[in-house]
Amino acid sequence: MTAPSEDPADLDRNDPEGEIGMRALAYRNWGRWGGDDVLGTLNHIDGPARVAAAALVRTGRVISLAQRFDTSGPQKGWRRRTNPVHTMTDTGTDAERGSQGFPHGIGGADDVISMPLQCSTQWDGLGHIFDHGAAWNGRRAGDVVTSDGDRVTGIENAADVIVGRGVLLDVGRALRPGSGELEDGYAITAADLERTIAAQGTSSIVRRGDIVAVRTGQFSRTRRDGWGDYAGGPAPGLSLTTAGWLHRTEIAAIATDTWGFEVRPNEFDAPSFQPLHQVVIPNMGLTVGEMWNLDELALACAATSRYEFLLSAAPLPITGAVGSPINPVAIL
Repeated sequence: MTAPSEDPADLDRNDPEGEIGMRALAYRNWGRWGGDDVLGTLNHIDGPARVAAAALVRTGRVISLAQRFDTSGPQKGWRRRTNPVHTMTDTGTDAERGSQGFPHGIGGADDVISMPLQCSTQWDGLGHIFDHGAAWNGRRAGDVVTSDGDRVTGIENAADVIVGRGVLLDVGRALRPGSGELEDGYAITAADLERTIAAQGTSSIVRRGDIVAVRTGQFSRTRRDGWGDYAGGPAPGLSLTTAGWLHRTEIAAIATDTWGFEVRPNEFDAPSFQPLHQVVIPNMGLTVGEMWNLDELALACAATSRYEFLLSAAPLPITGAVGSPINPVAIL
C-alpha cells in the first residue's frame, strides 16, 4: 500500500473521512502490544531509556512546563470546560476568631478545587477520542468508557510510566527566528519538524520512546496579548500529514503549547473536527499533551544548545479518567 502523502497540498480538502481513514489504517497499532494493552505508544518507554534519560541531567535545574490552574485560565465554556474554581473551606480568619474548634490555639487552612480535567496543562488519555465507535486497540467505545468512567484504559494506568527523555522542538523559533511565533492556522509538516531538528542540532534528534514537546509560540502570544480565542480558536499546530512521522519515529508521547495539538482551523473545506486526534489516539495509541508552557524551557535550551532533558510528566491516578491535569517538569 502506498503511504499517505506528507504534503498538505495533496490533501483532498473535501474528503476528510477519506484522508483520515487512509491514515488510520496505515498507522494503526492495534494488537501491537497484545490484545489487553492499555498504554499504546507509552510502551516505547522502558527501563534502559529512563536510565539514559537520567544521565542527561547536568545542572539539576528544574523547569515546570505547566500553565497556571486558576480562574484566569483560557477556558470559555466549550463542552462545559471551565477554568478551575478554587474555594477555601478553612481560613486564617477562622483561626484568628477561634471558630474552628481546635484545642490549644492551633489553627489551619483547607481548600477545595473544582475543574474539568482538561482545563489547563494536561494529557489526553487513550479513552478520550474514538474512531467510528472504536476505542484504542479496536475495542468498542461503549465497552471502554461508560458512566463509570474509562474502565479499560483509564489514565491511572499511566501514573508510573511517563518519565523519560524529553526533546523540545522549538518550531516557532526555527521557522520564525524573528518573532519565535508561528501564526495562527499554520500547519506544521513533517518537513518542518525535521527542519527544526536540523537547525537545533544533534541533541534534538528524536528517538524511540521520546516524549516530544513542540513549541509553536502561540502561548507566548497569549501572555502578551491575552487569551483571545486560545481555547478552541485558530492556532498553529501539527498537520494531519504528520501522522506518518509520529508513527515511524516511535515516540511515546507528544505535547504542544496550544489548546488542541493540531492546526486550527483544520485542513478541510468540508466539515471536520480534530482529524489528527482521530488518527493518533484511538488508532495509533499515542498519548497527546496540550496547553504546555514551553517558554522558559525554550530559552534554557537555546542558551545551552541542548534540547534533550529528563522529563517527568505523570498524570494524576484518577480512576477511570480520560485525561489528567499535570505539572510536567524538565530536569536539565
